Amino acid sequence: MKIVITGGHGFLGQKLCDQLLDKGITLPSGDHHTVSSLVLSDIQASAAKPADSRVTSVVGDSSDPAVLEQLIDAEVNAVFHLAAVVSGQAEQEFDVGMRVNLDGTRHLLERCKALGTQPLVVFASSTAVYGGALPETLTDQTTPVPQSSYGTQKLMGEMLVNDLSRKGYIDGRALRLPTVVVRPGKPNAAASSFASGIIREPMNGESANCPVPASTRLWITSPACVIDNILHSTSIPAELLGDSRSVALPGISVTVQTMLDTLEQVVGTDARQRVTLDYDPVIDAIVKTWPGNIATERADALGFTGDTDFSSIVRQHQQLN
Repeated sequence: MKIVITGGHGFLGQKLCDQLLDKGITLPSGDHHTVSSLVLSDIQASAAKPADSRVTSVVGDSSDPAVLEQLIDAEVNAVFHLAAVVSGQAEQEFDVGMRVNLDGTRHLLERCKALGTQPLVVFASSTAVYGGALPETLTDQTTPVPQSSYGTQKLMGEMLVNDLSRKGYIDGRALRLPTVVVRPGKPNAAASSFASGIIREPMNGESANCPVPASTRLWITSPACVIDNILHSTSIPAELLGDSRSVALPGISVTVQTMLDTLEQVVGTDARQRVTLDYDPVIDAIVKTWPGNIATERADALGFTGDTDFSSIVRQHQQLN
């Protein structure tokens, strides 16, 4: 089984790589396969490349058709498309976001179509596809009306995945990921970066700032849970997905205040005191368009799972660091 992960040197890409090498992949037919070849593609190399002979790294822009032709050959059975320009950058650099998030997805799907083998494609979308005047709790019937360039680009990618699946060119899944907390490493240009930073940095003895009001409600998931759900998506038969290949994944709904209270309870008062609340209207303008709570009945019925509470997410990160 040959698999490609775009954005493969990113945090989720590396975690997904490790799980695929360890556990293999279950296809919609129910057949389980070990991974014989795993190609990681990213814009830059990583020093953390797995020491496994099955892994190959391709450094290059996966929105470039020439790179995609090298990356996705006739032997590829499945593609996990994680590569993207993050929300804050996509909003500030519109043309870059369109080139990478929309055109890059379109070129990747065209390459998969050209294989003529109907490969499995898992597209990492986002709950940023929602926006506007949202109900307190979204449902599977809520119409996506994104209010950011990132959300718009992700929604257009979903539509492409859906249409190419309808035509039989690919067997696609578009997963609307909640905000993933707690991510390791350093802050990035994502508008949601603070959600990990206000936990990660104080746990490391560093200061952190929260740019949105403490009353802001977020829809979040843990790294372990989102990887489990990405892997689970490959096993779902197309007939169960029906007319829509887009699925909003389970998460938990928490306010920033609850996150900070939990930090204090689990880690201590000193950690909580390292977090400041310095309002940033640019970040808040993006974040407040995102849903804070989603009733994921469809995802639940398809066998996706969610975290139980935020304290378990904090403890999970604590144990890993």
